[in-house]
Amino acid sequence: MSPAAERRLLQSVASLAALIPIGAATAGIVGGASWLTHAPVPPDLDSHFRYLSGIFLGVGIAFATCIPGIQHKTSRFRLLGALVVTGGLARALSLASVGAPSAGHLAGLGVELIVMPLLLLWQARVAKRFAS
Repeated sequence: MSPAAERRLLQSVASLAALIPIGAATAGIVGGASWLTHAPVPPDLDSHFRYLSGIFLGVGIAFATCIPGIQHKTSRFRLLGALVVTGGLARALSLASVGAPSAGHLAGLGVELIVMPLLLLWQARVAKRFAS
C-alpha cells in the first residue's frame, strides 16, 4: 500500500474513532448521569459526570483536528492517546475493585486499552513513512 493510501485509511479510521468520544460525550452532557441508573442521581454526581463529559468532548474534537495532516500530528495524537489510555487504566482499576460494568463500558475499555494503542502505533508508522 502506498504511503498516501495508508494515510487516507488511517484518516478514515481515526474519523470513525473520533465519533465515539464526540457522540458519547454529547449524550453525557445533554442527558447527565441519569441514563446510567433508574435511581435518583445526586446533583454533585450529575455535575461531575457532565464536567467529565465536557472534557471527553474536548478530547474527541482534538482528535478530529489531527485528521487533516495526521502524518504530521504525532505529538498531539500521542498526548491525546495517552489521555485515553490513562482513562482506560482507571476504568480497569474500577473493574478490578468494584466489578464489571455494563457491556458498553467494557467495550470502551477495549477501545481505550487495545484499539487506542494500535492507532498510536499506526499513526507513528504513517508519520515515519512520510518523514523519509
